[in-house]
Amino acid sequence: MEFNDNKAIYLQISDLFFDEILMKKWNDGDRIPSVRELAINIEVNPNTVMRTFSYLQEKGIIFNKRGIGYFLADDAYKITLKLRKEEFIKEELPQIFKTIRLLNLDFSDLEQLYLEYKKNK
Repeated sequence: MEFNDNKAIYLQISDLFFDEILMKKWNDGDRIPSVRELAINIEVNPNTVMRTFSYLQEKGIIFNKRGIGYFLADDAYKITLKLRKEEFIKEELPQIFKTIRLLNLDFSDLEQLYLEYKKNK
């Protein structure tokens, strides 16, 4: 995994979790990789992964079954989708709107581009 210097590593790892959940590679109730396993796979300190897990537990996305491991909550998809939408609207959308305005684009231009994008994915 390549990390961005502009965002805390534990948050970037949580973004990886969010992507896996939203792409339905991990489903509600699934067991997730252990702290050690994830740390080895993405080449980070286990303490960083533990910080990610603590963050995800605070958000209600994962939970720990003592002695067994970590699992996705029964409503992990719903919670993740809500969090990502809020983050997108708050952090990314204002910059997108600014760029649209500066480039004098309108929503019909964007709709056509989006339809082409969807067709190719």
